[in-house]
Amino acid sequence: MPTHEVTNQVPPLRGYDVVGSDPVLVEALARWGSTADAADLHALGHLAGTERAQRWGEQADRNPPRLVTHDPRGVRVDEVDFHPAWHELLTVAVGHGLTAEPWTRPAGSGAHLRRAVGFVAWSQVEAGHGCPVSMTYAAAPALARDPEQAARWSPLLASRTYDPGLRRAADKAGALAGMGMTEKQGGSDVRANTTRAVRAPGGPLPGATYRLTGHKWFTSAPMDDVFLVLAAVEPGSPSCFVVPRVLDDGTRNVFALQRLKDKLGNRSNASSEVELDGTWGALLGEEGRGVRAIIDMVGATRLDCVLGSAATMRQALVRAVHHARHRHAFGRSLVEQPAMTNVLADLALESEAATLLGLRLAHAVDEGETAFARLAVAVGKYWVCKRTPPMVAEALECLGGNGYVEENGVARLYREAPLNSVWEGSGTVNALDVVRALSREPASLEAVAKELTLSRGLDARFDAAVDDVLARAEATAAADPLAAQFGARRLVEDLALVLQAALVLRHSPAAVAEAFVASRLAPERGGRCFGTLAVDLAGRSREVVDRAFVG
Repeated sequence: MPTHEVTNQVPPLRGYDVVGSDPVLVEALARWGSTADAADLHALGHLAGTERAQRWGEQADRNPPRLVTHDPRGVRVDEVDFHPAWHELLTVAVGHGLTAEPWTRPAGSGAHLRRAVGFVAWSQVEAGHGCPVSMTYAAAPALARDPEQAARWSPLLASRTYDPGLRRAADKAGALAGMGMTEKQGGSDVRANTTRAVRAPGGPLPGATYRLTGHKWFTSAPMDDVFLVLAAVEPGSPSCFVVPRVLDDGTRNVFALQRLKDKLGNRSNASSEVELDGTWGALLGEEGRGVRAIIDMVGATRLDCVLGSAATMRQALVRAVHHARHRHAFGRSLVEQPAMTNVLADLALESEAATLLGLRLAHAVDEGETAFARLAVAVGKYWVCKRTPPMVAEALECLGGNGYVEENGVARLYREAPLNSVWEGSGTVNALDVVRALSREPASLEAVAKELTLSRGLDARFDAAVDDVLARAEATAAADPLAAQFGARRLVEDLALVLQAALVLRHSPAAVAEAFVASRLAPERGGRCFGTLAVDLAGRSREVVDRAFVG
């Protein structure tokens, strides 16, 4: 048809190195990682940018998992049927060591940083399969509390072999892990859980064995091989149990999948309700100390919430910049239009600061900076996850109507964007966790203050903001806990901004640092929406955009 000549449409975003085109990843790897890891990560980045990998992501999202409760004979099987693309995605993630491998490498080797770079890159292909990847990574430090359980499961969780078949641990080449905490009567208040455990010595598992009965309201990735589950041995504080899907005698453990959740985003990943009815579990740690045992897992999954949200931001930014470079209006490309340059530069600042913070947190794990990580992970989880939905929404708008169409990729990112702010503790839960750390673990604030001190003297506005937020943090630590709750979110927001600013001032180019500090720490120079950088930042805003996506 003569009317069907296609002009001014943007070419597909394919054939680029997701790692190599991101200067924040490249620089962090050089600064905190090992050059020995570079080749493998760039190979992963090249694969992430291919049409093949992008098709896997689209197929996994468009073909959600299907619950199969019974076989044709009516025998209960409780399995989840996935599209083949899901398995392709997990094969790559596991094969590149994005699960529990870092916990098996020497301290100080940069293994967690390497894994964080890979996780940010590969999560940009599709986010849903990152859930079992993340929980498998996070299970290892919790299992380390019990040498017998660690010896049994950690090598499988760290394996680079994706082995999805349900078999006993002794017959597996690799395994994935999940967790079961949330229940119907309350998600974050795990001490209100009603799942009960009864001692049953001599069961078909190593260690102290128990039978568990209860209903878990949100158990993601229910096809995994082993789960950490909270249950109370008697009314009171819950204990933590290692619950495998298949017992040592080869029989299936009772793990009845009641239904899969119909979710806003993260649709490729199966989130389920699970019924436990005499389910076998082995005690991890001490009775009544389950929250303490599983908190190691929660801390690591919260780190992945930061990294996963940074990945979502990054992919939205890349698609917006790619579109603006190839789309023309009023005689020139969109990226050359000053109003659009302002928007893209502002989005680039948000993305760089989020990614840089996430990688710094991974480096803290490498270096054993537990006090710093204790506070900074909760701060980062709150702020980066909160910023992702508005950031992705603005990136979507850069594509106009094309952004609202599923086939262009940004719509899926928008549906995914709120997820990490909900998982592993909502924003309020994380804000209150920060308040708790300030009052109960003063070393955590001291460690964050030390990190901020490294950037003092680089910008007077930053110095003033640090003085203010540290004074308020110290006052909060000494305040009545209930009184401190009302201002918790504002305090955490400001802690996050000065922490991001400290990192940007030290590690990012001057144009990025100046624009970030001016717009985030001097509110009078930036508006409430993205794309409202002050006019005097216009001169270097294009430099910020050009740095954002090297491609």
